[in-house]
Amino acid sequence: MRKLVLGLCLLCGPAYATGLEIDIAGEADGTVVIDLFEEVAPLHVERIVTLAAEGAYTDVVFHRVIDGFMAQTGDVEYGRMGQDMRYAGRGGSQYPDLPAEFSDITFDRGVIGMARAQNPNSANAQFFIMFAPGPFLDGQYTVVGQVVSGIEVVDAIKRGRGQNGAVIGVPDRMSALRVRDDDPVAAQ
Repeated sequence: MRKLVLGLCLLCGPAYATGLEIDIAGEADGTVVIDLFEEVAPLHVERIVTLAAEGAYTDVVFHRVIDGFMAQTGDVEYGRMGQDMRYAGRGGSQYPDLPAEFSDITFDRGVIGMARAQNPNSANAQFFIMFAPGPFLDGQYTVVGQVVSGIEVVDAIKRGRGQNGAVIGVPDRMSALRVRDDDPVAAQ
């Protein structure tokens, strides 16, 4: 098993970060608790934990939100509140893209997946939260976690328009993220 310590992977013990708390502001207003799947996608979880610990996700918007499907966020390059939202969703982070870590976990309601371009090995910083099951994504995108509390906050995220789900006007945003080193499932 690997141990994740703010972006450093050490070979010993259990994973350092087992969850995230995300404060969401806008039409949605509240906290979402996520159980991270370190054993399923260690590189992707490590990336999210690193960016969260650096504060990179603070004030990053939900730029693509499709009713009945998912809400996408995490563009730490172009997706921060106050930036030109026409570019939101096109960026990544200062770190290199990650190789796919596909699993047999199905994309059910509340599952967190890593967004990517057409290349399966292009996930970087962006992720999405499922509003409803999307089994057509199974084995095509890396699963990194599951919402364990606050799904009603996810349900309230401002929806986008059109086939691409682009959010018009002021989008909802992640106002703060906290890395948890305890098991959010056991804490329930």
